[in-house]
Amino acid sequence: MTFGRSFWIVGIAIILLVAGSLWFFSSKSLDDTGPAYSVGKVERGDIASSVSATGTLSPVITVQVGSQVSGTIQHLYADFNSRVKKGDLIAQIDPALFQARLAEAEANLKSARAGSDKAWVGVLDAKRQWERLQRLQQQKLVSESDVDIAKFAYDTAIVEHKVKEATAAQARAARDREKVNLAYTLIYAPIDGVVISRDVDVGQTVAASLQAPTLFTIAQDLTRMQIETEVDEAFIGSIAEQQPVQFTVFAYQNRKFTGRVAQVRLNPKVEAGVVKYNCIIHVDNKDLALKPGMTATVSIEVGRRENILMVPNTALRFVPDWPAEQLKGIRNKMKRAEGLIWVIQGENLQPLPVTIGFVGEKETEISGDGVEEGMAIAVPPKRGDSEHKRRFGLSLF
Repeated sequence: MTFGRSFWIVGIAIILLVAGSLWFFSSKSLDDTGPAYSVGKVERGDIASSVSATGTLSPVITVQVGSQVSGTIQHLYADFNSRVKKGDLIAQIDPALFQARLAEAEANLKSARAGSDKAWVGVLDAKRQWERLQRLQQQKLVSESDVDIAKFAYDTAIVEHKVKEATAAQARAARDREKVNLAYTLIYAPIDGVVISRDVDVGQTVAASLQAPTLFTIAQDLTRMQIETEVDEAFIGSIAEQQPVQFTVFAYQNRKFTGRVAQVRLNPKVEAGVVKYNCIIHVDNKDLALKPGMTATVSIEVGRRENILMVPNTALRFVPDWPAEQLKGIRNKMKRAEGLIWVIQGENLQPLPVTIGFVGEKETEISGDGVEEGMAIAVPPKRGDSEHKRRFGLSLF
C-alpha cells in the first residue's frame, strides 16, 4: 500500500515537472521571437521638416555706455534693471580737475586775446609812421630809405598780429576742448531702455587713454529679443528669412516660444574644421519671460506640406521576415519604385510601390496607384505591441 501511494506521488511529480518545462520553453520562445510587425496607417495630414540648433538670447539693440574722459566715479544715478530715458543723467565723474583745466584755458585765452589786441595797436602805429614819412618824403624832408624802413616795420607788425590771432585761436580751441571734457564728466543715457549691466562703482577710477571704458550696458527694448545661433553648412542652404521658428529654454521646458528667421549672415565661422553660419532669429517677448543670456534650443521649420497622404518613416524601412529569395524577387519586380510599403490584407502582407515626396522628421509623403487614406500598413514592431505577433513555440493542448 505504501509502495502504490509512493508510485502515484512520483508519477504526478514527473508529469508536473514535464508540464512546467514545456511551459517554460514555450514561453521563452514566444518572448524571444516577439512581434513580426505593428500596424500603421496611411494618413492625411501635414508634414514639417526642421533644422535644429542652439543659440543665446539677447536684446535686439544693446548699447554700451562708456566714458570719454578718465577720472574717478563720483555719483551713480542708475543701477541694474533701472529703466532710463534718453538724456537721463546716469553717472558723474569727479569734475574738479576738468574745472581747473577749463579755468586755465580761459586765462590762456584772455592772455592770447590781449596779445592780439596789442599787436593790432602796433599795426596801427606802424601804419601811421609809414604814412607820415610818405608825406615828409614828398616834401623832400626825409630820405626814401626812411620810408622803406617804415614800410617794413608796418608789414612786420601785420605779420606779428596774424601770429597773435593764431595764438588766440589756439587758446580758444583749447578752452572749447576743456569745456567739452568737463561736459563729458556728466554721462547721459543714449537711448530709452533698461540697464542690464553696471560695470563700475562709486570711487572707482576709469581710464579712457586707449579706449572708452564701459560703465553700463543698456538694452533698448526687452519685449523684442533675438537669438544668435550657428547652423552647419550642410543645412544652411535650406534656411531663409521669415521661416517660422520654435524654441525652448531651460527655465520653461514645457513651454514653446515662437519666432522668425531675420537674417542669415554670410560671414563663415570655422571651428575644428566645421563651417558654420550665424542665423539671427527675432522673438516677441511681451511678457518679459525671456532673459538676456538664456540658452535656446531652436527648431527652424525649413519646409511644410499640407493635406497630403503620408506614412511613418519606419514604414518605408520595414522588411518582413520572409526568405531572402522571395524578398529579392519582389525587389526585382519593383526596382523602379522609389519606395515600398507593405499593406496588411487579413493575415497577409502585400507589397505596394509608392512615389516618395516630402520627407519630414517622422512622416513621409507618398503617392501612387492603390494608395488610399486609412490603409493599414506594416511598420517595425514596438516593444510590448500585441498586434499581429508572429510567435513560435510548443503547445500542451
